[in-house]
Amino acid sequence: MTTPRADGGARPAVPRPAAPADGLRERKKRRTRQAIRDAAFRLFDSRGYDATSVDRIAEAADVSPSTVARYFPTKEDIVLRDVYGELLVAEVAARPAEEPLPGALRAAALAVSARLSARDLRELRRRARLIRDVPAVRRRTADHHARAAAGLTAALATRTGRPADDLEIRVISTALLAALQEALLRWADGPPRDGAATGARPAGGRGAALETVVGQALDVLLRGLAPSSG
Repeated sequence: MTTPRADGGARPAVPRPAAPADGLRERKKRRTRQAIRDAAFRLFDSRGYDATSVDRIAEAADVSPSTVARYFPTKEDIVLRDVYGELLVAEVAARPAEEPLPGALRAAALAVSARLSARDLRELRRRARLIRDVPAVRRRTADHHARAAAGLTAALATRTGRPADDLEIRVISTALLAALQEALLRWADGPPRDGAATGARPAGGRGAALETVVGQALDVLLRGLAPSSG
């Protein structure tokens, strides 16, 4: 099986790391969490973020306000749940042990970008735009970024055999996540093209495929933070 590349070619499909089998309770939690987020994003689109209350989100999701609070302590947390980051940690852990770390990180980020569903992409675009446009969401982003960095640092520490508080590992994790966030914000500024994660699109800039923009951002890191000559 192959998946399309941004340049119109084809490459072997990258299988998603196997997820642990979920019990009935976990599946129900996952459905409830997603129902809350779906309802919230619909309301944010139609009413605006500030005009949407948690009580209104609960009503739209057919759950109680206390259920919303149990899954998402603040309204900002509904927006900021980072599916991309969760998948990235799993993908990094699944890369071949002999693969050099820079290549493994780039391949992991591109693999996640390439296989996001249309629904994932729509949600990711909404998330990025709310981070950009809503001060309360932007302020809360730092807490979520720190948690994501801790998860990625743990995965890199396991991969490299270094302690989780190793400075180089922490710098690598935070630099990678910062680059990805900038790539997501750049991509979200472009026109919505959420039918697929990749395809024949502009080679860079606004309107490019997510995979293309992520690749450009990671190339900066792999060049040692030196800007390109172009």
